Amino acid sequence: MTLPAPQPETERASAFAYTPFDGGPYRLAMGLLALKPEAWIEIDRHYDSYLAEKQRLLAERSTEVFAALPEAAAASRELRDRLAAHLTRIFPERFRQEGRVLTNLARNRRFDLDGKLHPLDLAGRLVQEDLCLMQAGPEGYRLTAASLCFPTRWRLRDKLGHPMGRIHGPVPFYGEKLERPVDRFFERMKADKPVWRLNWSLTDDPALFQPTGHSRPDVDLGITAENVGARVFFRVERQTLCRLPISGAICFGIRIHQNPLSDVEREPGLAARLAAALRQLPEEVLSYKSVTVFHAPLLSYLDRVAAGDWRSPCGKT
Repeated sequence: MTLPAPQPETERASAFAYTPFDGGPYRLAMGLLALKPEAWIEIDRHYDSYLAEKQRLLAERSTEVFAALPEAAAASRELRDRLAAHLTRIFPERFRQEGRVLTNLARNRRFDLDGKLHPLDLAGRLVQEDLCLMQAGPEGYRLTAASLCFPTRWRLRDKLGHPMGRIHGPVPFYGEKLERPVDRFFERMKADKPVWRLNWSLTDDPALFQPTGHSRPDVDLGITAENVGARVFFRVERQTLCRLPISGAICFGIRIHQNPLSDVEREPGLAARLAAALRQLPEEVLSYKSVTVFHAPLLSYLDRVAAGDWRSPCGKT
């Protein structure tokens, strides 16, 4: 699958930040692209609200959004220090480091890099991305630590300590088509060759923190073609993979971009392409993504927007 290259927010022509469904006919693939080192971390106009939500979740639901096994200690310290160096170099207007104190100028917060916070916990409080660490073991690469405030329908406690095959067990066709290529890629990945990919979904929940919701069997009769644009959200995970050169751990970054589906009303061609992509998805994938909950009204809405005969409840096209 071919993915669009990332663009600065001010230069993006689409109503959505990324449109991974534009990659042609559906096929299950890793879809990896080379990542420029300076593009590792994204910061946009939602930075303050994302970090405020992280702070709330870490205060109120800490065991659900942060966990680290003892073997992740060295990799966590390495990631913390590499992230601090990256942020001060790429975003000097937002971050400054003096000795072992990192100042987030944008939020007027100071962090003692050698303080009481777990190194990965501290790192996660600096950026909009969630940060996970994968480390090699007898069963392959295992999830050993994560600052995971914005999961898309998975729970950290269910995945911690498990290898990639078990983590992705519920994903349709993963075992048959992707497990071995993913394992080989992790084994061979070089520290100087980071990569990125995109994953997308549609949800009827605007929350950033979504630990459940895969493979819902229900149909929501309250979602109709008239209100699906307001009730459903297009959600993209911009995923980055970077090998840490000292520990050898792999940092898996997940940056959430989310839009109300109604944003397609500004761009009928986008609605047409999304409808086409949805019609290509196998039933197993539609079910796994829980799109079946609102599938029929969703397609009706997208088709009407694409045809130019949609009128919003406010009377605007």
